[in-house]
Amino acid sequence: MGTRMLPRGKTDQFLSLIQNPFNTELSEKAFFSSLGYSLGAAAVCGALFCALRPYNGTVYAPRLKHADEKHAPPPVEKGVFAWMRPVIKTREQVLVEKIGLDGAMFLRFTKMCRNIMLILSVIGCGVYIPLNVIENNKNKTTDSSNVFMDLTPLGVWGSACWAHVIVSWVFSVIICFFLWTNYKAVTRLRRDYFDSQEYQDSLHSRTLMIIDIPKSHRTDAGVCRIVDEVDAVGEPSGIISRSVKGLPELLEEHEEAVRELEEVLAKYLKNPDKLPAKRPKCKSKKGDPSYKLDTKVDAIDYLTSRVERLKNEIIQRRKSADDRDVMPYGFASYGNIAQAHEVAFAAKKKHPHGTTVQLAPKPSDLIWENLPLNRANRRWRAFVNNLWVTLLTVVWTVPNALIAIFLANLSNLGSVWPAFDTELRRDPKLWGAIQGIAAPLVTTLFYLLLPVIFRRLSVYAGDYSRTERERHVAHKLYAFFVFNNLIVFSLFSTAWKYGTAVASAKENTDLWSAIVGSDPFGNLMTAFCDVSPFWLNYLLQRNFGAALDISQLLKLSSNYIQRRLFNPTPRELIELTAPAPFDYAAYYNNFLFYSTVALVFAPFQPLVLPVTALYFLFDSYLKKYLLLYVFITKYESGGSFWRVLVNRILFATLLSNIVTTLFIIARKESLLQVILMIPLVVVLGAFKWYCRRTFDNDQHFYSRGTQTGTEEILPKRVKGTKRDRVGVRFGHPALYKKLLVPMVHARSQHLLAEVCRGQLDSDLDENTSYSDTYKMQPMYRQNPGQPAADGTPAPFEFVNEADMDFEHFRDHEEFREQFGGDGELYGRPSDLSRPGTPSTAYTSRADSRAASPAPFRGRTGGPNDMERTVTPDLEGVSYPPGYHAPSALSRGRLVRTWSDGSADHAQASGGLDDFSDVNLLGDAAPPGRTPANSRFK
Repeated sequence: MGTRMLPRGKTDQFLSLIQNPFNTELSEKAFFSSLGYSLGAAAVCGALFCALRPYNGTVYAPRLKHADEKHAPPPVEKGVFAWMRPVIKTREQVLVEKIGLDGAMFLRFTKMCRNIMLILSVIGCGVYIPLNVIENNKNKTTDSSNVFMDLTPLGVWGSACWAHVIVSWVFSVIICFFLWTNYKAVTRLRRDYFDSQEYQDSLHSRTLMIIDIPKSHRTDAGVCRIVDEVDAVGEPSGIISRSVKGLPELLEEHEEAVRELEEVLAKYLKNPDKLPAKRPKCKSKKGDPSYKLDTKVDAIDYLTSRVERLKNEIIQRRKSADDRDVMPYGFASYGNIAQAHEVAFAAKKKHPHGTTVQLAPKPSDLIWENLPLNRANRRWRAFVNNLWVTLLTVVWTVPNALIAIFLANLSNLGSVWPAFDTELRRDPKLWGAIQGIAAPLVTTLFYLLLPVIFRRLSVYAGDYSRTERERHVAHKLYAFFVFNNLIVFSLFSTAWKYGTAVASAKENTDLWSAIVGSDPFGNLMTAFCDVSPFWLNYLLQRNFGAALDISQLLKLSSNYIQRRLFNPTPRELIELTAPAPFDYAAYYNNFLFYSTVALVFAPFQPLVLPVTALYFLFDSYLKKYLLLYVFITKYESGGSFWRVLVNRILFATLLSNIVTTLFIIARKESLLQVILMIPLVVVLGAFKWYCRRTFDNDQHFYSRGTQTGTEEILPKRVKGTKRDRVGVRFGHPALYKKLLVPMVHARSQHLLAEVCRGQLDSDLDENTSYSDTYKMQPMYRQNPGQPAADGTPAPFEFVNEADMDFEHFRDHEEFREQFGGDGELYGRPSDLSRPGTPSTAYTSRADSRAASPAPFRGRTGGPNDMERTVTPDLEGVSYPPGYHAPSALSRGRLVRTWSDGSADHAQASGGLDDFSDVNLLGDAAPPGRTPANSRFK
């Protein structure tokens, strides 16, 4: 059993000081107030959800309303508890289809945490609680009336510490077992994802991204030579990107001006029958050539002309895109997925000409402004980003320490503030309730802002994609939480307790000498037991947070306030009805942190395990409903979060073992106990190495150079960009993104020409998706297909009150980009490249029929042809390089209704026209190309 190394008398004296009867009473009252508050508030939120859900599908089931047939969740009846049936019965394979692999993996991780905590609760409480109670009573370490102190290991010494060693090993084995089984399941899900129709038909699945390209290889042919040097597989189609300097900023200014104009018009035209006596005013913007800075001008006239000027400037810059400099990054598309993944796997250890070759994310996932950065810039930005994170962590240490010392334990505040101590003792029940609620609540409210802060810092750090940024945000959030909460919070609270105990003993020389001469490290580790009730209260309040999420009370309240107290624009009203994106980084961080708290404090307060298990038990079902019916995945990564999660769970297990080892060392009872804890570090490290070698490559790469299974039956696609158009699909969005058209309420249509005082041109041509080819005619919404009368201010889009719903605008590019889950949720994925019939890959919606197949007319000449295309159907019509004639539109008059996604438009056109294979992009000038015969020069 080992030999005892040091008497514990001096630590016993410290224990007697921290066990203040009044402090204990306050902690107990704080626990029960926190328990009542969290469970009561959770019950109220749950009841409101059950009562309101059947009558508000816009808030509680937007996915059911907007998703296409394939992605729509199971229907839910109107019953109060009818939502439980589909949540309980929907299985993982159905979830992958309905909500995507990211959503299904989130739910799998939640269930894994739930199962781990349930098993650990049985073992931990079954071993720790009887052991602690028996040892505390045996050694008379705690007062028998002190329930919480009886559950802590204050009196655990000697051979009883072997229980901590054994339980640590058991916990580690259980956690590794669950990680291993789920690692296998996730690998299987990833392989199924690779074989899915969406992935097989997407362009990014067989496209590589090449960065840090040297100047000598900045051509289309140079991109192909680089990937051929990695592995000469197939015939890639390469494209080098071109500079769009200044264009993204112009687009942002244009969007800002459009939204500002909409806000001014919404306020001014609130009551069309009685306009305000004075027209609205505003200040001119910086850089406007027509006015000096901050000049007071008529807001409507100024913003109208500003929108028009910015639009014209954007169009001119787009037309000159072919004359711009090339950039140090490009893309290469292959004939099939296996070829692209084989090259990407071979490129893991190769960097030809100093480049980095990797699988390309979806075009909508890319953070384009970071792609031109060279290695030096990325390293510097990463350094600055880490510096800001470190500074934020250090700065927050001060308020966090104050919360830990005074707010988490009000008796500490009373020890330095006599007046407050008197009030505290006068009404301990009230202050106990405040202590149990205030500290966890203040901590939680601050941490709501952290994901936004870290997300912005990660963008500056140089991440290439938004999904990569989200993984880094989760990583930084977790590091911040662990350091500031577990380390700083806990240590400051215990250090203060120790310091006040020393200060109170100054008058007693013997006691002062005993405390000063005692082991501070041992006393601080023992004082962890004193801070454990705070974490119990903190975890209890998470149940309220889960219920608040499902109730959507915050969204209901904000929507009501915005509608009633402000003057929302039609665009803002439409956005209020759109499904919100799910914040994976924040939720993953929360779950990881709760698990870490439970594992670290389990030896000091075993009740944290069942409390955490209870939270995961409820939230595993509540989050399942939210992902099925409420939230969307804005950027699908195909489950790329998994390795981040595994690494953090293993770290939490390691941290728990380290804390347990420190507790055993602080007891100074047996060296053998400490020695037997050390191999746990090796076991966890070996397990991580095994999972990495066994599973990671299969999760990341479709093929590594062998043709097996599905790869053998893949169609052998020929080289060329006729259907791929990688130069357009992976062109910078600033070159083709549709410009916003100001939205105005239809009730003000008759006043707009007078209000705008002739400032707007009546032509729509350069605002539409096809403006670089056709001149469109403004249309009456009431009579689809009929040209509007002269004088109608066409550059505005008029929206009726009944149509201010995301249902009518989900196919609009500006709304789909923000709320559309990359278009896949509504049957119009933006990254679609299929070898078959254009309409076959689309899924149907209840309100539209499938599009009819359309013949394809590609470019004349070779795959890298530089010439503009002239089609026999429309003689004299020329296209920018890389475009194709829209065969589906090649005959008949071309018109455009007020809203491509409106119900009236769907009736007039007979459904949604499928132009994806044409992919004619508005206001665009794609990157230039190198002639085909120059590839191998």
